[in-house]
Amino acid sequence: MAQQDPKFSQNMYLLPVYNPGAMGQSDKICIAAAFRNQWTGLPNAPTTTTFTAHSPLKFLGRTHGIGINLMNDNLGFNNDFYANLAYSYKVDLGAGVLGAGIQIGLANQSLTPEWSTPTDENAWQGDRAIPQGEGSVFGLDMGLGLYYSTDNLYAGISTTHLNETSFDYAADNAEPGMVRHYYAVAGYNIQLSNPMFELIPSFMIQTDLKSNHIYLNTNLRYNKKFWGGVSYSIGGAATALFGIELLNGIRVGYSYDFELSPLLKYNSGSHEITVRYCFDLSLDKSPQKYESIRFL
Repeated sequence: MAQQDPKFSQNMYLLPVYNPGAMGQSDKICIAAAFRNQWTGLPNAPTTTTFTAHSPLKFLGRTHGIGINLMNDNLGFNNDFYANLAYSYKVDLGAGVLGAGIQIGLANQSLTPEWSTPTDENAWQGDRAIPQGEGSVFGLDMGLGLYYSTDNLYAGISTTHLNETSFDYAADNAEPGMVRHYYAVAGYNIQLSNPMFELIPSFMIQTDLKSNHIYLNTNLRYNKKFWGGVSYSIGGAATALFGIELLNGIRVGYSYDFELSPLLKYNSGSHEITVRYCFDLSLDKSPQKYESIRFL
């Protein structure tokens, strides 16, 4: 039932990771990082770290988005690393902006296996489809996405591993490959009667057309600086999350997943931390003029 792409419970804050169309989605330079320790206590359980940075760019009278995504995903014998550059073309549409994006980069898959095999050599002939030794291979990785946002609404569709690259472990004749994944996301800010509070429901659908993950989330935000909420991954986990914006503008979030699958008895839940920061960028900055001789 597994998919190759890792999951993040705070996916609503990591949209550029999944969708290159979301690059440069605001008029600020934004960076975000996340660390996830999944199924704590389970041997060889997944640990995932991701980093994304993106910015709007004014060029030839149009607004564009550029960015970078980095991810390291460690699961069992696998240590996978992805590095992508992304570009988004922006078009004003109705009350919002539509971004059409593409990302391209490298995927690296490293294996450090520790196989246990039968002592009777006659009973073990090996499997040439499974790499028997250590290895590190690279492949081209691509993705596409559309992302639309207004002041209160966002929605997007995207695909990762578009070219379904394969990794050639020549010595063992094994060529595992990446499987194309598809995403659909949406969210909406609802201003409550008390102007200090906002209710922000959202969802994400993640599928490789063999298994599906559906994430439902609702956050309550106070004064745009404090938030808390719950998420539910259908057939997966129930999540509690909260966050705070510090005095320097850095936003820190934490979430805890309570497993609902049969893995419940083998782990003590999943922990995830996100850190985000955006700072202003003037796309139409005019030259500064000074009348004092001190600035000449």
